[in-house]
Amino acid sequence: MPAGEGFWCYPPCRPPVRGSCTVGERVCSWIDYHAARTPERTALVDLATGRRFSYADLAGRVKALAYHLADARGIGPGDRVAALTRNSSNVFEIQYACALIGAIFVPLNWRLTVSEIVAVCRDARPAVLLHESAVAAAAAAVSAECGQFPCLRWASEAGEDDEYEAALGRPAPAGWAPTPPDEDDPWTIIYTSGTTGLPKGVVRTHRNERATILGTIAAGEVTASSVCLTVLPTFHVAGLDLFANPALFLGGTVLVMRTFEPRQALQLLTDPAAGVTHLCGVPANYQFMSQLPEFADAPLRPFFGAVGGSPVPAALLELWAGRGVDLTTVFGITEAGSTVITTAPGPGLKAPRGAVGIPVMHAEVRIVDADGVPQPAGRIGELCVRGPAVTPGYWQRPDLTAQAIDGDGWLATGDAAYRDEDGVVVLVDRWKDMYISGGENVYPAEVENALYQHPAVAQAAVIGVPHERWGETGAAFVVLDRERTATAEELTGWCRERVAAFKVPGVVHLVDELPRNATGKILKNALRALATGASS
Repeated sequence: MPAGEGFWCYPPCRPPVRGSCTVGERVCSWIDYHAARTPERTALVDLATGRRFSYADLAGRVKALAYHLADARGIGPGDRVAALTRNSSNVFEIQYACALIGAIFVPLNWRLTVSEIVAVCRDARPAVLLHESAVAAAAAAVSAECGQFPCLRWASEAGEDDEYEAALGRPAPAGWAPTPPDEDDPWTIIYTSGTTGLPKGVVRTHRNERATILGTIAAGEVTASSVCLTVLPTFHVAGLDLFANPALFLGGTVLVMRTFEPRQALQLLTDPAAGVTHLCGVPANYQFMSQLPEFADAPLRPFFGAVGGSPVPAALLELWAGRGVDLTTVFGITEAGSTVITTAPGPGLKAPRGAVGIPVMHAEVRIVDADGVPQPAGRIGELCVRGPAVTPGYWQRPDLTAQAIDGDGWLATGDAAYRDEDGVVVLVDRWKDMYISGGENVYPAEVENALYQHPAVAQAAVIGVPHERWGETGAAFVVLDRERTATAEELTGWCRERVAAFKVPGVVHLVDELPRNATGKILKNALRALATGASS
């Protein structure tokens, strides 16, 4: 594609046409299809409980749960069904049961405080809350605070009372067939982290989900033989769609890990019996596995490894490549799906450092300046996305929707990026994380990449802090490798040899750990608070 064009897409997108779903397009139909065609094939494996479900099992359980929600709970089209749980095979049963009756699935972040979950539920107003017993106290408190909506509990550990399984023990009567939802009806509401205020509910329609699934299948080389390990939280789009739902769409197998455990994940990647073919993680997941003593000699099997969610250090890619695994960088955003842009696996697309690749099927992207003018190759601007995977908007927030999505359907991502002469998108950093030192723009990811090249650096994060002379300067927070040492002065000198003078951090803090959210992303707001405390 000529580099001077304003946006590009593989293949060109066309505006969606609204219309009711046919039986063949109905979201839940692919589970039923595989149950009829390959009923004994394994669909889900819950690694925490050891339970395995075939497609016949999954289809039956989804229908039984859908019937319970509709008949016993009065749940109908448009009603919200919330789930508060760590990763579980039940999450996917709930999601597909909602699809069957036209309800809206609202997965909640179990790591939030009760008051934070209450804020989400007051916005979503769920008709019922399904949860595991491990969070029963939080679920009860949220229900009481929000007006006593009913709860349905399942056992986190064997031997506990299980209302969920009891409900599924009552199958739907023969001939029960709810009206399928429209393809533009909401399927899920995913709440963003809300680091700048109250969480926002991102609406994901059935059309959005299918577009994301198809793009992920094509870019991620998912097949009916795929065995996909899910370690990211399923209250985020990446946990649901990289690569679980695409695998279920094709009749593959999904292994669900309750929470990420580096040693267990690494063991599964080496186990022929597990047969893992796909894994997606944030950089921290791969870093933690690579820091295990057994990593250097672990007999890794070939697998499609995707990494994203935050800037990916070049040193991390090189480390895994040295073990024979060419990680594929993935860029996604809740508002546009888990997979928007990817690099090619293996020796395919040649991409510069920091590249996230080219748009997936059905996605359009462009780079614009502050006035919305498309930028030529090599010039940094804001990354914008358009296509059938882009959300119709935020739940009950038309004001925020109008701010994020323009009249032509372009979603402003808030990410600073540019594209090279080959059309490859290179992610620079978040717009809000950029700081200005001595009149020059500094993107923290550039400095972080320089720090990661130091052999003693295990983790690094850089933020902008006020400076009397330069306006702002960089503050670096570094976690050292357990087997190595380095001083702040040494790391400052290291950066001075690798980046421009105005990018060199004014201060380097050596810390034991970096604050992270549930998906492993570094919480830079927390680092700003630490920097303020350190300077006061």
